[in-house]
Amino acid sequence: MVQAEDRAKTRRQRADQAIQLALQGRWEEATDLNRSIIGAFPTDVDAYNRLGKAHTELGRYADAKGAYQKALEIDPLNSIASKNLARLANLGEKAKPRQATQKVAPQMFIEEMGKTGATTLLRPNMAAAARMTAGDVVELGRENGSLIVQSSQGEFIGEVEPRLGQRLMKLIDAGNRYLAAISALGENEVRVFLRETFQDASQAGKLSFPPQVTEPFRPYVKERLVRKDASDETFYESEDGDDWVPGRDSDEEGGAAVSKYSGATLEDEDETEEEEEEE
Repeated sequence: MVQAEDRAKTRRQRADQAIQLALQGRWEEATDLNRSIIGAFPTDVDAYNRLGKAHTELGRYADAKGAYQKALEIDPLNSIASKNLARLANLGEKAKPRQATQKVAPQMFIEEMGKTGATTLLRPNMAAAARMTAGDVVELGRENGSLIVQSSQGEFIGEVEPRLGQRLMKLIDAGNRYLAAISALGENEVRVFLRETFQDASQAGKLSFPPQVTEPFRPYVKERLVRKDASDETFYESEDGDDWVPGRDSDEEGGAAVSKYSGATLEDEDETEEEEEEE
């Protein structure tokens, strides 16, 4: 009994170390540690999923697929492994290696009324998106009068929904600046998180993201995003696939998270802008 408890404790400690390495972006070390865990615990599904994540970050897609496939052999119903395999299937046999990509700090995903928004991209380039992971910083650009999202290497990832895109282009032209990052990747879907990082004085009082312009973004961590097994081991990846866990914004006494977008509707603000222009 004592020996079994010691093994379980050791497994939890090493898993926690692997998770911390991943959160710090130390993927080579995470790879080695997860392999070591698998050597001691050959049926550890979470270790195989973590190994698949590390290989993906390092651009070793064949190895990533192998790790996820092994996880499914052990647990055929494992949704993390199956969804990541489906996403990696978009890469094909001659996928380009993953380039070094800047990551956005998790706290940047905390919702702030009117200054943050999320959108599902139109015309997603899944071959390019499959080489990315949640938290990757992406760039906003323009193409044929539309606002598009590109990788840091200029590769097209998708198009921002027209209504939101036109609004943001108008604000960018007026001097506003925005940060964009991948918030979630599905088999055929790319979601992007957007944050206003600078508001020009001429745009004071204008919301970048009124409630009817963007999709609601989870301002809290859903229970299923923090996955725990029977040994109470925390996993850092969503069961929705590769999904960045958003932060939680609360008051000093631990109050509730910031509510979803509220305030003026798009129509109300457009009317206000028209009145200002008339004046």
